[in-house]
Amino acid sequence: MARIGRVTRKTKETDIAVDWNLDGTGRAEITTQVPFFDHILEQLARHGLNDLAIKTDGDIAIDDHHTVEDTGIALGQALRQALGAAKGIRRYGSAFVPFDETLAFAAVDVSGRPFLVFDAEFPRAKVGEFDSELVEEFFRALAFNAGITLHMKVHYGKNTHHMIEGLFKAFARALYDATTLDPRVTGVPSTKGTLNA
Repeated sequence: MARIGRVTRKTKETDIAVDWNLDGTGRAEITTQVPFFDHILEQLARHGLNDLAIKTDGDIAIDDHHTVEDTGIALGQALRQALGAAKGIRRYGSAFVPFDETLAFAAVDVSGRPFLVFDAEFPRAKVGEFDSELVEEFFRALAFNAGITLHMKVHYGKNTHHMIEGLFKAFARALYDATTLDPRVTGVPSTKGTLNA
């Protein structure tokens, strides 16, 4: 059975369509009107080996906050939908990703219990026109709407672009490991018998 999440979300601030295939090949079709955000979202598909289509129209004339946060919400909902009951998955995944002078880390538990620990201090407030503080907002929105526990850390780095991109790549790899189907896992990987309670 295909593990695909399709979500449309429309508010007065944003209009978003997401199509997320967890068992893809790394294809990305992403348009958010925020160029650096498009670039780092592509890392989720490429390094997580999934197919991801995102189209976001937002009130970027005000700023990018609603576009970034609401895209995270829609992605989280699509991930939850794609996973369904999460039967047969490994559940846990983690990854260290080096990017030149930067070392980034992410750990994922597909637990049904949303939580985010985010430990990163960026040297610059912006990458181009993109606000660095929105990275944490994005991952919080994604984690809480997907129902996953997510820990992220930049161990060291100097270049803000590298640090942010490293986090996205680390998350992609950790999520890939956590959501991979393992033939040795029967049913839901929890002693409770469910990951949604």
